[in-house]
Amino acid sequence: MGNLAFALHVVFAALWVGGMGFAILALRPALAVLEPPQRLALMGRVHKRFFLVVWHAMPIVLLTGYWLLFGHFGGFRSVGWHVHLMHLTGLLMAAIYLAIFFGPWRAMRAALAAGELPRAAAANERIRQLVTANLLLGLFTLGIAAWGRLG
Repeated sequence: MGNLAFALHVVFAALWVGGMGFAILALRPALAVLEPPQRLALMGRVHKRFFLVVWHAMPIVLLTGYWLLFGHFGGFRSVGWHVHLMHLTGLLMAAIYLAIFFGPWRAMRAALAAGELPRAAAANERIRQLVTANLLLGLFTLGIAAWGRLG
């Protein structure tokens, strides 16, 4: 069962962090060819789909992490520093995601529905900033996981 938990943990972490990487490093720059109203409409749809994915991935990553921590490794006393650091960064990433979802994403949806493009653009920019921070934190977490696993 530990192998299943580890596989789910890694796959859903890769999905979450990889999705953020794609959004920031590939999708966002490519959207420059669209006019602002089209860009905002598309980003509204992209965010909706991606945040739905993260609503599933984030709890799976956290739950499988605890499954491994307590069911396989025997708790916090039995693991190395890297697991403690991954735990902290994973909780921070989840908190940032929740802040995005209930803050600027909610504001962007309302602004798009009301046709208030400047307000939607401001919310989308805040989403970009927070997703970028979460991406950097996610990449750091993956690096810690790899380093701790082999180091």
